[in-house]
Amino acid sequence: MGDLTQRTPRPDVVVVGGGVIGLTTAVCLAEAGMAVLVRTADPVERTTSAVAGAMCGPTISGPDDPATRWGRVGETEFAALAEDPASGVHVVRGRLVSDLGDAPPPWAAGVPGFAPCTEQERAGYRSGFWAELPFADMPRYLAYLTARLTAAGGQVRLRPVTALAEAATEASVVINCAGVAAAELAGDDSVRPVKGQHVVVANPGLTEFFYEGGATDFWCGFFPHGDRVVLGGVALPYDRDPTPDPAVAERILARCAEVEPRLAGARVLRHEVGFRPVRPSVRLAEEPLGGARCVHNYGHGAVGVTLSWGCAREVAALVAG
Repeated sequence: MGDLTQRTPRPDVVVVGGGVIGLTTAVCLAEAGMAVLVRTADPVERTTSAVAGAMCGPTISGPDDPATRWGRVGETEFAALAEDPASGVHVVRGRLVSDLGDAPPPWAAGVPGFAPCTEQERAGYRSGFWAELPFADMPRYLAYLTARLTAAGGQVRLRPVTALAEAATEASVVINCAGVAAAELAGDDSVRPVKGQHVVVANPGLTEFFYEGGATDFWCGFFPHGDRVVLGGVALPYDRDPTPDPAVAERILARCAEVEPRLAGARVLRHEVGFRPVRPSVRLAEEPLGGARCVHNYGHGAVGVTLSWGCAREVAALVAG
C-alpha cells in the first residue's frame, strides 16, 4: 500500500477557467516550466469555447490597441498549428462581406488570399472580398490543447472556484480566465454575458466559409469543419436562456440557405448556445491577492480564439517577471 500521507505537489500556478483562454494560458505557463493546475466549473468540452465558430482573425483595431499586438501573435501561432493535423486548425478560403461600405476596407488588402468579390459573389452585400484564414474545429482544438497541457505536466481539474482568494490557497499565482464568471469572481460589473446561437448541419459539400462583418445583433455566417457546417449567428445581450431559440434557429437556417442554396434542407445535427464574455476591453492586468499574485485575463467577447495566444504569451511573460 502506498503512503496515504502523500499529496499532489503544490502547483506554481492555478488557472481559473477551462475554456480556450484558460487552456492556452495554461499551456504557455506549463511549457515555460511551471507546475500548472487548471480548475474549471464545466468540462472543457462543455465550455462556451467548445461551440465557437471559430474564425481566427483578422483583428480589426488601432495600432495602439493591445488587441492588434495579440492578434499578430495569433496569426503566427495559428498558421503553425494549421500545419499540424492533430490540432484541429485548418486554413479555409472564403468570403468576408459587409454592408458598411461600397468597397473592402484598406486593411483587407493585407489579409492572406485577398481578392475582391464580384457582384454575384457578394450575395447582395455592398462589399466583399476573398480571404484565406485559419479556423479551429473547437472540440478537436480544445482536446489538442488539453493533451498539450498534460504533456507539459499540467493538470485539468473539474472543480469550480468560488473565490479567487480560495484559489490562492493552492498556489502563489492565480490566473483569472473565468470568462463570464469573472464578473462575480473579480467584482467587475463591466462584464456581461451575450448569448450566441449556432445551428450545426451535415456538410452538403461546402469547402468555403462565408461571414458578414459589421452587423450587431444578427449576421449571416457559415463555417465548414469537415463533415459538418456551423451556421450563425446572433448576439443577444438580454437573453439569458441557455436553451436554443427555435425562431432564431429558423432565421439562421433561412438566411444561410439564401446565400448558399446547398444548405437548404441540410440535415440538422444539433443546436448550440454559448455566452460570450463581453467587456469594453480585454482585462489583462496583475493585482495582489493577499500574499499571492493574481493576473486577470478575461473579457475577450467574440474574439477569444483569435486573441488567445497573444494574451497567453503576455500572461506567461508577466508571471515570469
